[in-house]
Amino acid sequence: MLELNHIEKYYNAGTVHEMCMFQDFSMRIDAGQFVSVVGSNGSGKTSLLNIICGSIPLDGGKICINGEDITHMPEYRRQRRIGRVYQNPAMGTCPSMTILENMSLADNKGKPFNLRRGMNRKRIDFYREQLRFLGLGLEDKLHVKVGALSGGQRQAMALLMSTMTDIEFLILDEHTAALDPKTAEIIMELTGKVVREKKLTTIMVTHNLRYAVEYGDRLVMMHQGQAIMDESGTAKAAIRIEDILDKFNEISIECGN
Repeated sequence: MLELNHIEKYYNAGTVHEMCMFQDFSMRIDAGQFVSVVGSNGSGKTSLLNIICGSIPLDGGKICINGEDITHMPEYRRQRRIGRVYQNPAMGTCPSMTILENMSLADNKGKPFNLRRGMNRKRIDFYREQLRFLGLGLEDKLHVKVGALSGGQRQAMALLMSTMTDIEFLILDEHTAALDPKTAEIIMELTGKVVREKKLTTIMVTHNLRYAVEYGDRLVMMHQGQAIMDESGTAKAAIRIEDILDKFNEISIECGN
């Protein structure tokens, strides 16, 4: 379970450009939930993910995982419990290293860096099985450099690598936004499969309203640092794309657009 309690976050604090992103913001995400987060640019979606992952510090409030306060835990330590897939496929993999080397790095996440080989050749068959799960033929390209792969193949690898270890949360930061429509569909199908099979608590930020409706069991719409829509269970299942668009239009009118 993830809890954000009375979160405060300001950008450019103390300057004429000061902006309040979150003020007394609270949210609870239960274990096993798949939360889709939508909202316009600047609504707080990515800031929310960065706060959870520890990429940006808080100005107030508390973050807890299963009752443990992680507010001041550094980002590298949180990564042992949180897997993250970014919008840019290049950010989740190392292009100058082979598929095998990338898989080995992901396999060693959170483990001590002692004076030993970084690659355990006894794990190669395991890596092949993991790659076969993707259905992209990458299990036969272990010695190919990742930089030679397509964006979709790299994003599929990033998804796989982020979930290889025993993480508690999967963070998806617009992970299909840079892909063509056909490839995005493949990555979303893989995402649903990975989340189901590994029973991961997942937070997915997306601008694709169809994905937000079709995937997950909870939908949150952010606006000016607040959750103005938060539906789960049967209420979420009943939401249509038109309902979200109506909410967007309502916000736009209120803002004078």
